[in-house]
Parts: sequence; structure tokens; C-alpha cells
Amino acid sequence: MSVWLCRQEQVHHPFYVENLNIHLYSSQELSYVICQYPLMVMDGFVNENLLEFLREELDLGFLALKLERWLASREDPDEALVMILQECDYYTAAEIARYRQKLTELRRKHPAEYRKMKADELFAMHQYGRAVKVYQELLESPKDSYVNEEYEGRIWNNLASCYARQFRMKEAFEAYERAYNKLGKEEILQSLYCLTKLDGSLMLGDRMKALITEELKKVWDERFAQVQEQADQSDAVEQLEVLFKRDSIRRQAGAASMLHRWKREYRSMV
Repeated sequence: MSVWLCRQEQVHHPFYVENLNIHLYSSQELSYVICQYPLMVMDGFVNENLLEFLREELDLGFLALKLERWLASREDPDEALVMILQECDYYTAAEIARYRQKLTELRRKHPAEYRKMKADELFAMHQYGRAVKVYQELLESPKDSYVNEEYEGRIWNNLASCYARQFRMKEAFEAYERAYNKLGKEEILQSLYCLTKLDGSLMLGDRMKALITEELKKVWDERFAQVQEQADQSDAVEQLEVLFKRDSIRRQAGAASMLHRWKREYRSMV
């Protein structure tokens, strides 16, 4: 992900936003991130590192002082984000008012829903390792009217999707099984079926096999073939195809090395 806006200040040490994996070089970029990614900045974003960035790099010492006093007062921490938007003067008063309302709406959500939304956003930004950690913690949430079987099923499903994108196929398969047992959705059964095609060591149980009709299998096989065809167009797959033009020993070693590298790259998305 990258952010590039029209005005840049003379920043020598950019501010690193870990959740988004980006560096910020201006007050405009800082404002943009705060406004566009509220879930990523509502907890612990305004800290001493940010105050130092405001003081030393953006020449906003007065704002840093105001934020420092505000945080020490233990008042509404979300108001600190609004103060930054107001002082940086990138968004209009109406836009900032809408942002304040957005923060209020998010804080009113059930804690488990709020954290799931955060995990979902991490997933959308390919931060799979961080998303996995939040999803795993959510599975420990105490049961109530919101944290029910359906909620847990959705968490297992999303956790499985994270595992799959990290090439943790066995864990993905087990998580999808749990999701299916709680939700019984056909699309989850399809994900399980596709995983068995990707990894021959994975096998569906008899109960799930009985649910997959020949008609479903035909449709899913066609979809799987289409996905494979799209994947064949990627640079990484083209590199892999080159390996298959070598002799068998070098081909096997090269393919294993490349697959290991892909796995390492995906698993580093934490």
C-alpha cells in the first residue's frame, strides 16, 4: 500500500504505521490515513512516537502539546484523532464532523463485532498474520446474545481464509470444517472441496462427501479450473513453468525452493 498526496513537508524521518505497513511523509498523508482507516487508528495510534513525529518532523509542536495534555486527561481518546484532522486542515469541517460520528458509531458496537471488523480490515489489507491473531482471540470471547454459534462460524470461516492465504492448508481445512459444522453453508463446503484438490493429503469425511452431488462437483471443478487458468497468468507461475523445462533433478529442487519462497513471503504478511 502507498499514500502520495499533493503537498509534502520536509520530513527526514517518516512515521511508520505498522498496521498499514506504510511510511507517512506529510500532515496530509497523516490526515488521510486517520480519516480513511478509522479502525486502524482508534486504539493506540496517538502515542509518543506520533507526538515526536508531529514535533520534530511536521513542526506541529503546539498540536503535539495539546494531544499530550488531552491524553493525560484520560478523556475521550477518539477526540485526539479529530484534533489532528482539525489542525492539519486537510478535511473540511463537515467531513470532520462525519468522521467524529463514524468513530462514535464504531465505539457503540459490541466489542466482539468491533474487533471482528478490525480483523476483517487487516485481512482485506493482506495482513494475514495480524488478522489470524485477532480471529483466534475472538474465538475466546464469552458467549452472549451476539457471540453465538453463527458468530463463531463466521470467525472460523475468516480464520480459515487467512490460513489458506498463508499456505497453512491443514489448519485452513480444519477451520473450514468447524465453520461448516456451525453454519452449514454450501460455499464453505466448496472451499473444503477445493482444498482437497490443492492438497492431496486432505480428505473430506463421509458425511461431507455425501452432500456433494455430481452436479455440484462438476460446477466446482469448472470454477476451480477457471481459477487455475487465471493463476497461470501470474509472473510467479510463469517462473515455475520455466523450471519444468529443466532436467528432473534441478526441476524438483527449483520448484521446491520457489514454493518455499512463496510461502515465506505470504507468511511474512504479519
